[in-house]
Amino acid sequence: MHILWWIIVGLIAGWATGKIMKGEGYGTLMDIVIGIAGALLGGFIMRTLGFKGQGGMIYTIIIAILGAVILTSIVRFFTRKSA
Repeated sequence: MHILWWIIVGLIAGWATGKIMKGEGYGTLMDIVIGIAGALLGGFIMRTLGFKGQGGMIYTIIIAILGAVILTSIVRFFTRKSA
């Protein structure tokens, strides 16, 4: 059941990141992957800053979006440089 929640959070975060970052997009599957990776990155950042992470589903989605935006920015920075 937890995997289903990760996929749902990843999908929401990936979709929201696509809207926030306004780009070509990566497709549904990659949006989910970016959202899940963003959730991990956002969780790591928030733990490093001292937050406990006990906010429930909305907190998780917001942190996942934050992490996905950071991750997408990093990816775009490096792909622009190599192109």
